[in-house]
Amino acid sequence: MAVKLIYETHAITVDNETGIATGWSPGELSPTGVENARQLGERRRDVDLVYTSDLRRAVQTAEVAFGGGKEVRLDRRLRECDYGEYNGRPVAELAPLRARHIDVPWPGGQSYRQVVAETAAFLKDLPGDGVVLVIAHSANRWALQHLLHGIPLEELVDAPFEWRPGWEYEIS
Repeated sequence: MAVKLIYETHAITVDNETGIATGWSPGELSPTGVENARQLGERRRDVDLVYTSDLRRAVQTAEVAFGGGKEVRLDRRLRECDYGEYNGRPVAELAPLRARHIDVPWPGGQSYRQVVAETAAFLKDLPGDGVVLVIAHSANRWALQHLLHGIPLEELVDAPFEWRPGWEYEIS
């Protein structure tokens, strides 16, 4: 048996549009993000189950996308990296510091390696088969790429983000 896991980033937030690294702050979808979430729901209507981070922007994405038409399970292990004192600061301030926090936690927060551990624990609890959609954050996508494709975190955290309509993985 195998699970087809589809990862989608949460829809665009007000913070995304203004260049803010939300981290563990809740965030709020922008009007463009609401439309993006509707499109996600149309694109992924055939999934069996939806898991989402419990941070507001991801939950709101699932609510707009599926409006109660799918089972949605919130999971705190799918949270963005906690930037601690850097939550809510400009992305331009955080981006050059990411590689320093692969193993060393952000001041008052967590490391990217800790996000990988949370994501690995989440993967162990997936159902044995079906199509599962995960709505989460950049750090979780890096964790999936690292865990499932062996890409070093050092490469992932410094790569520019290029949005696309989902990343798909087969998990045996």
